[in-house]
Parts: sequence; C-alpha cells; structure tokens
Amino acid sequence: MTGILQIIADVLVVSGIAAGLALLLVLAERVLVRYGECRIRMNAERELAVQGGRSLLEALVNEKLFIPSACGGRGTCGYCKVRVLDGAGPLLPTEEPYLTADERAAGVRLSCQVRIRNDLRIELPPELLAVREYACVCGGIADLTHDIKQVRLELSAGETLPFTPGQYVQLLTPPYNGVREEVYRAYSVASDPADTAAVELIIRLVPGGICTTYVFEHLKQGDTVRINGPYGEFRLSDTDAPVVFIAGGSGMAPIKSMLHAMRNSGSARQATYFFGVNKEEDLFLVELMREFEAHLPAFRFVPVVAQPGAGSGWSGETGLVTEAVRRHLRDGRGCEAYLCGSPGMIDAAVAVLRELGTPADKIYYDKFA
Repeated sequence: MTGILQIIADVLVVSGIAAGLALLLVLAERVLVRYGECRIRMNAERELAVQGGRSLLEALVNEKLFIPSACGGRGTCGYCKVRVLDGAGPLLPTEEPYLTADERAAGVRLSCQVRIRNDLRIELPPELLAVREYACVCGGIADLTHDIKQVRLELSAGETLPFTPGQYVQLLTPPYNGVREEVYRAYSVASDPADTAAVELIIRLVPGGICTTYVFEHLKQGDTVRINGPYGEFRLSDTDAPVVFIAGGSGMAPIKSMLHAMRNSGSARQATYFFGVNKEEDLFLVELMREFEAHLPAFRFVPVVAQPGAGSGWSGETGLVTEAVRRHLRDGRGCEAYLCGSPGMIDAAVAVLRELGTPADKIYYDKFA
C-alpha cells in the first residue's frame, strides 16, 4: 500500500512540475519575446495590423471580429475554427481531436490555439463577419431553480438582434474580485424570436465557473453588459416530420425558443418534448410548457423526474429521460430529434434514438461541455 501511495505522490509531483514549466514557457513568451506588429490578411480584402504574441482568437476579438468560443479560448470546445491559409505553423496536439481530416486538409485551425508570430492569411465565413456586439441592460433576473436563473438582457433603444431559434450568443463577463480579464461564455438564446429588442438566457450555476459566478453573485438588474452574436447552426428544420425534443436543465433554452416560434406560426407539426431532471424541485417553466400545449394541438410536454422524493405524490414519468423516450417513442423512423444538454445525456439519447430507428442525419444537438 505504501508503494502505491509513493507512486501516486511521484506522479503528482511530476505532473505539477510539468504544469509549472508549461506556465513558465507561456509567461516567458508573453514577457520576453517581442514579435512586434504582425499583419492578418482576411478574405483577401481586408488587412489588420495586430500585436504579435497573442492568440488569433484574441486578436480578432480585439478588432471586433467575434469568433464563437464556448470555452472562452481554452481549447476545449472546438468552436473557434478559422481557415488559415498561411503563417500558422504546425497543427498542435490540442487541436487534433476537434478537426476532421477534411478540415485539416483545408487549413482549418482552432483560432485560440494559433499564436501570432508572423503575418497570417485567413478566411472567415460571411456569417461571422455579420456578427455584432451589443450593449444591453439587465432587465431582470428570475430564479427558476436553486441553481438556474433566467436573465433578460434588453438592447439599447432602437436596436434589434434578429436570431434563429437554436442559436446562441456570447456573454462578456467583466473583471471582478480575483478575475482580472474579460471572459466570454456562450449561452443559447431562450427568448421568443418575435422579441428582437431583448435576449433571454437560461444559465445554470457551474461551481467555480467565472461567468456563472458573476451572473449568480454579482450581476444586478440595471447593470450594463455586453453580448455578441448570434452564432450557430442548431435550428428547427422546415419540414413536416414529427419532432422529438430532449433536454435537461439549462438545455431548456433553445427548445423553449423553438416552441415560441412554433406557437407564433400556428404550427400543426407533431412534437414531443422530453425534459429530464433529478428531483421535482428541479422542474421549471412547467406552466409555460402547458401553455404551449394549449396553443399547439400536436405538441406534448413530458417532464421526467429521475428520483422523485419519498411520499411526494409524483405521478409522472420517472427514471432517466432516455428511458422515457424509449417507452413513449417505440419507433423513431421518420422523426427528427433535437437535443440539448450535457455530453453524457446527448450520447445516451443518440444511442436510444438510433436503436429506435431515427436516422443519424436527423438527430441534431447542442452539447454543453
């Protein structure tokens, strides 16, 4: 037993030394190495002069060119993809898991991992060039559960933010307490797309999370915040195929927005929404879902409580949300599925849907890493 403990201790020491050396290398590059001014040639029509040594993502954001980055530039989400035609250097191991063979061949890189050391040539898709930054006022914060809040951000007078239900925005967290730098985090838009003068977000508290801690402990009604967007290709298709929505927790956000859009258009499309939570107290916006049922005759809301409290009287679906899907759906052929939640829930839902016959190319999802 002593030998095992010694091995664990040695591994921890080596890991700590390696992490410390990596940090020292990053700091040394920032402090000691001066790359001077570098130029970024973008889409063969615009040139930016930027200071070398920073990441491509950071440099573009400073120029008000917003690239999606759900992880805030830590290289863990794989969203900040940019085609680099020249000057980026070799592909890094931190990028490889997020790039397909075709993307690598086309020069696609994670912009947060590309360090600007010389002139670059890049290509951005037109939709990203249309992304804007907005100054908003926090119009209200509602407690949906003990760890989920709904935040309403109102745009400046006369401004609008058109979006497609399923898309997301990035919320800028300003410096606070020990947080010294501004940080972006991505959140799906939860609001009615007809309400373009404001954006509603459903945010779940992540222990130690920079942005969620700011929202839960520091953001107040009347505060000014900045967002940019919209981003994303997650959206409801324009077909008549029956819809299966599956979500858990704050994954409610894009599904809620899609349901607003269906109600606005008077949709007669068959749709079932399976919403999974751990306890009954984790359920929220149930009354709104019942309103959607009243306005959409082919829509059904199925809340699923994994572990109802003893003697609670809960008479609805229990167990895992995927188990409820299997009990109700039976045959997924011809359906389209829209999923939003944790990676584990998404993977389990995809497996069940595939078992039930739903084609892989008809399963759409947003994973929250």
